[in-house]
Amino acid sequence: MSCILPDQTKPNRAVYKKQCQSSLRPDRKQNVLSKSGLLLFLLSVYGSFALAQVYKDPKAGVEKRVNALLAQMSLEEKLDYIGGFKGFYIRPVERLGLPEIKLTDGPVGTHKDGKSTAYPASILSAATWDTVLVKRLGKELGRDSRARGVHILLAPGVNIVRAPLSGRNFEYFSEDPFLNSRIAVNYIKGLQAERVVATVKHYAANNQEWDRNNVSSDLDERTLQEIYLPAFKAAVQEGKAGSVMNSYNPVNGVHATQNHHLNNEILKGDWAFDGFVMSDWSSTYDGVEAAKGGLDLEMPGARRMNRKDLMAAIKSGKLEEAVIDDKVRRILRIIFRFGFYDRPQLDSTIPKDNPEGARAALDLARGGIVLLKNQDNILPLNENIKTLAVIGPNADAYISGGGSSYTFPFHSVSVLKGIQAHSKTIKIIHATGLPVLSDLVSRSMFFTGPGSTARGIKAEYFNNIKLAGEPVKTGTDSVVSIHNGWHIAAEERGIPFDHCSMRWTGVIRPEKTGAYRFTVRGFDGFRLEVGKEKVIDLWREQGITTSSIVMQLTAGKEYPVKLEYYANTHPVDISFAWHPDVLDFREAVRAAAAADAVVLCTGFNESTEREGNDRSFELPQYQDSLIAVVAKANPKTIVVLNAGGNVYMEKWLPKVQGLLHAWYPGQEGGTAVAEILFGSINPSGKLPVSFEKKWEDNPAFANYADPQQTKRITYKEGVFIGYRYYDSKGVKPMFPFGYGLSYTSFNYSGLQVKVSGKKGAPQVRVSFQVRNTGMREGAEVAQLYVRELKSQLSRPYKELKAFSKVFLKKGESRNISILLDKQAFSYYKTSKKRFGYDPGSFEILIGSSSADIHLKNRVNIP
Repeated sequence: MSCILPDQTKPNRAVYKKQCQSSLRPDRKQNVLSKSGLLLFLLSVYGSFALAQVYKDPKAGVEKRVNALLAQMSLEEKLDYIGGFKGFYIRPVERLGLPEIKLTDGPVGTHKDGKSTAYPASILSAATWDTVLVKRLGKELGRDSRARGVHILLAPGVNIVRAPLSGRNFEYFSEDPFLNSRIAVNYIKGLQAERVVATVKHYAANNQEWDRNNVSSDLDERTLQEIYLPAFKAAVQEGKAGSVMNSYNPVNGVHATQNHHLNNEILKGDWAFDGFVMSDWSSTYDGVEAAKGGLDLEMPGARRMNRKDLMAAIKSGKLEEAVIDDKVRRILRIIFRFGFYDRPQLDSTIPKDNPEGARAALDLARGGIVLLKNQDNILPLNENIKTLAVIGPNADAYISGGGSSYTFPFHSVSVLKGIQAHSKTIKIIHATGLPVLSDLVSRSMFFTGPGSTARGIKAEYFNNIKLAGEPVKTGTDSVVSIHNGWHIAAEERGIPFDHCSMRWTGVIRPEKTGAYRFTVRGFDGFRLEVGKEKVIDLWREQGITTSSIVMQLTAGKEYPVKLEYYANTHPVDISFAWHPDVLDFREAVRAAAAADAVVLCTGFNESTEREGNDRSFELPQYQDSLIAVVAKANPKTIVVLNAGGNVYMEKWLPKVQGLLHAWYPGQEGGTAVAEILFGSINPSGKLPVSFEKKWEDNPAFANYADPQQTKRITYKEGVFIGYRYYDSKGVKPMFPFGYGLSYTSFNYSGLQVKVSGKKGAPQVRVSFQVRNTGMREGAEVAQLYVRELKSQLSRPYKELKAFSKVFLKKGESRNISILLDKQAFSYYKTSKKRFGYDPGSFEILIGSSSADIHLKNRVNIP
C-alpha cells in the first residue's frame, strides 16, 4: 500500500514522505494499514502539518510561532542563521518566509543609508534632563529607520562616562547610573513604539577606546552592579530592549562576547532578558566559547561562530545543539514580536528628509546646550551689539563626533549661518582663525609628473579594496577631496563609492625652502609617500581620522607624492593637503578688535574625537593660543565649545566672559546656538558629567589607559567616580555634575517628606516647590539626592535618585512630587548577590546641581 499525502504538504513533501514511510509497520505478508489506523495516521499528518504552519499565523502567540518555525529549520540553517549577512543584515530563509533583517548605526541618525536627519550627540540629549524630549528623539529615529526599511537600530549607547578622554563619550549619556537609566529607557520606548528594535550597547564596561579589543576592564562586582550595569538593566527590564550588543573589550579578563557571567548569569539569568545578544563588529574572538558564553549573533558575519567550527563542537560533545536552538529562538522571538515576519518594514510614506525629526533635533539642541560662564551678564547679547566677530575653525561647519555614529545630514546650520539668519541687522565679521582643511586642500598644487607643466594629480580608481588588477577608471584630479554626496554621484560617473580603493600620484614643487605640513583625512585606510619616504601609514579600517607630518623641503626641488586609499563598507571620504607650516593669527585678531563682541567657536570634530581612539584632554593644536590672542584683542569673548565632555580650560577660561558648551549639537545646532546667544531661547541644559579642573583630578587618572601599562586596567576608584568622588574626597571640580546657568533665577521651598509602605518595601513621598523669581521664562532641573548618614560600608556622600525638569513662566511656581521606593536607598550587597538597604537615617537633598543643595530633610527608613 502506498502512503497518501495531503496536497497542502507539497512544499514539505519529502519530509512528510519520509515520516510516512517510517510510520508503516511491516507485515509478514504485506504492509497494510487498517482503516482505523490509516485514519489516525492521516490525522497525525494533518496535525503535524498544521503545527508546522503555526509560524505563518499572525494570530498565534509569539512563542508558538517561534517554536513552530524553529522546528522546521535544519541544524545547518540554524548555524548559518546566527552569523551576520552582507555586513549589516540577518540572513533571510526564503523557504520559511523569514525576511532579510536590516541593521544600521546609530545613536544620532541612520548612518548606513546615505543622508539622514543628524540629531545631537547623545551626551547632549542627556544634558537636556528631559525624558519626554528624549522619548520624542527615539520616535523620530524610529520613523527615520522605517523610511529606510531598517528593522534594528544599533543604539542607544549607555556606557558610563568614566573619564573625559574616551573617544566615544559623546555617544553615551552620563557619569551617573540613574540619569543614564532614565534617558536610556525613554529613548528605547520612543524608538520601539515605532516597531524598530533598540540595541543597547556596549555591554559592558567599555569606557575607553584605546586598544579596546585587548585591554581588560577589571572591576569588582559591587562596582559593576552599582555603576556600570544599571542602565543596561533598566533598558531590558523597563525599556524592553530587543537586543543587547557586547563590547569589544574583555571584562575581568574574559571578552564580553564570551563572558558567561555577564551574558548568561546576569543578563539572561538575573534580568530574564529574552531578546538576543549580538557582537560588535568583529568583536568575536573564539566561536565556541562565544556560543557557550551567551553570544547569539555574530556580526558582521560568521567569522568565528561559524558552521564549520560549531558543527565540529556539537559532534564532539563540546557544545549542545540546544544552545544553538536558544540563540535562533531569541532572534525569531524579536522578529515575530515586532511584526517583521508579517509586514514589510519599509514605510515610503515617511520622508527621508524628516521635518519632524529636524524639529526634534532643534529642540534637543535648545534644551541640551549648557551655559557654563556668563561674567557680567554678557549673555544674552543685547541690542548695543552692532558688530560681531564670529571666529574659529568650528564656526562655519557641521561639527560632529566621528566613527560609526557619524551622520551625513541633508542640510545643516553652522554657528555662523545661525547667527546670520537670526540677527540680520548686525554686521558679522568672519575669520577661521586657524587653517581649515578644506581651504588648505583647495590651495594645494600638484603637477602630473616630473618636469610637467600640467596641473593636477593622476588618479586611479579600483573596484576592490586592495588596489588589485586594472583600475576601472583613470584620470587627472585637480585636488584630492571627496566628501558628502560622493556616494550619490559616483555611480553615475562610473566610479565606485565604497568597497573600493584609489591611488593618486604626482609631484609637488615648493616655492620656498622651509617646513611644510602634509595632512590626510580619511574614513578607513590611507598611506602617503613623499619623495621615497612613507610618511603616513594608517592602512586599516577606522572612523574619520586626520594625520599630518611636517617635512623640510627645498625651494625649486621636485618631490614625487603618492597617496593610496581604500574604503570598505563606508562611502569614500578622503582629503589631502600640503602647505607651508606657518601659523598666522592676524586675521582673527583684526576681526576681534573691530567687533563689539566675539563668538569664538572651538573644540573637536569628527576627526579629533571619534570611535577607535581616545582624545587629548587639551583642545586640538593651537586652539588655546587662538583663544588667548582673541580674548586679549577683545575681552568680550564668548567661547562656543564642541566636545563630547570636558576639556582643559584653566589656561583660557579666566580670559573670556562667556562659555557655552554646545557638545555636538546636530544639524540644527547653529540655530540653537544663535537663539541662546541672543536670548530668544533661555538655556536650560545641565551637565550630565562633572567637569574636573585638570585631568589629574579625575578619580580614574591613575587607572586609565596607558601604552606603557599592561593590557588590564583596574577600576581602583570603585563606585567613587564623577561627583561621587569629588563629594567624598573634597576635590572641587571646575563645574559640578548637574550644573548649568540660566538667564532667570529659581527659588526652592516647602520640602516635605512622608514615609509609608510596608516592612522591607518603604515608599517615601517627597514634595517641594520651585518658583521662577527672575525676569524671563525658563526651565529648571530639580535634582534629588539621597545620603545615608551612617552606613555599614563605604558609600558615596550622596547619589542622584530622582529629577524633574519644569518649565516656568516669570513669577510662576510649581509643586514637584516624587515617590521613592527602596531602590533609592539600596546598594549592592556582595555577600547576598543582590541589592538591599540597611534600615536607618537618610537625608533627602534637593538641589540645582550636585554642589548647589537648596533643601534637605532627614528621614528614617525602617
